[in-house]
Amino acid sequence: MAKITFMGAGSTVFVRNVIGDCMCTEALKDSHVALYDIDAERLKESEFILKVMNEKFNDNKLKITTHLGPRNRKAALRNADFVVNAIQVGGYKPSTVIDFEIPKKYGLRQTIGDTLGIGGIFRALRTIPVMLEFGHEIEEVAPNACFLNYTNPMSMLTGAMLKGTGVKTVGLCHSVQVCVKSLLDVLGMDSSPERLANIHSRIAGINHMAWLLDITENGKDIYPELRKAGERKLKTWLKAKKEDKPGNMIRVAMMKHFGYYVTESSEHNAEYAPFWIKSNYPELIDRWNIPLDEYLRRCVLQINAWKEEYRKLKENASTLGLKKSHEYGSGIMNAIYTNTPYQIGGNVLNTGLITNLPSEAVVEVPCLVDGSGIQGTYVGALPTQCAAMNVTNINVQLLTVEAALTLNKERIYQAAMMDPHTAAELSIDDIIKMCDDLIDAHGNMLPKYK
Repeated sequence: MAKITFMGAGSTVFVRNVIGDCMCTEALKDSHVALYDIDAERLKESEFILKVMNEKFNDNKLKITTHLGPRNRKAALRNADFVVNAIQVGGYKPSTVIDFEIPKKYGLRQTIGDTLGIGGIFRALRTIPVMLEFGHEIEEVAPNACFLNYTNPMSMLTGAMLKGTGVKTVGLCHSVQVCVKSLLDVLGMDSSPERLANIHSRIAGINHMAWLLDITENGKDIYPELRKAGERKLKTWLKAKKEDKPGNMIRVAMMKHFGYYVTESSEHNAEYAPFWIKSNYPELIDRWNIPLDEYLRRCVLQINAWKEEYRKLKENASTLGLKKSHEYGSGIMNAIYTNTPYQIGGNVLNTGLITNLPSEAVVEVPCLVDGSGIQGTYVGALPTQCAAMNVTNINVQLLTVEAALTLNKERIYQAAMMDPHTAAELSIDDIIKMCDDLIDAHGNMLPKYK
């Protein structure tokens, strides 16, 4: 029997997907699932959903236990084979709202703010200390556990775990799995499962900015066709009314100017570079259909949608379904537990895997998984322009991780100064003032910096 500990189990929809996948995986159907959270109500919701699913679809084979608060954390972690991390330190309120509203006072606008930029930096700074606590307890009570990190900012948090603890850690995202389909969809091309089965791709870079390096269909390179289609679409979209523009224009523009399609959405990539959100060019927002403050709206919608869904499930749990998701989690657990080979796109330390990115960076590359664990595969050098774009993001990631591990406040300022979007908009003095305001606003969510 495997033991799977889920940190941040109040993320009920995500728990349902990952543990539901385990119920669809023969070797994991009788696992012990330990749910951990600091919110009693959310923990109870996840327990209810899993127990219904376990009875309805799994003959009650799972053993499900719940563990509330830091005092019970070691019990949740003890002897775990796998630890799934899906925490959000500070939640939507107050922390995410702070991440958006204070920068806005300085004229700095964001879309998602969970990966890079000032929002990504401060999300990392309040999350890394909590994850290091997890890591040190895992070292003590579950030293052989594999830590599957799903929390953003992916590269920063995964890097902090790898540098600040001895825990075997991999970062997992959704964007690699759906990258090719998203490109075909935005270009209006056939993206059916039948076609996708004949398409082979190779993706590498960093999380949320990994590059679709190769794409072939039945052995034929189809990138030239896709690039030409992208240029045609861009000409049409840029002339269209806002309501007729698609959501992925920026990714197609990046493919045009940098030669390769990028894994993460346009609303994300709009804030990873200095080109798109500019106070002195406000017309760019409508021109490129950039949804400012998108994550704030998304959080409210998701919170309200879950409340309504949970209410309906409590009234009639028989409507609860089970469908295999595209998350890597259960596949990784099965591969390690049964020594069955499996391939993923994972975030790991750059041990010579991408030769023109820094060795201390966390990179997203094809990885092989089996009973010996998770091994990143050699990619070599990225196209120079793609590596250059990645490095602008890696600079921020490395400085933020260093700030969290050393508690050196200067590194916070420097991380913000190196952020492409922030640096393009604000002076050094305003960047420092903004960081100080954010530190004060987050209060006890952050440790004391030197």
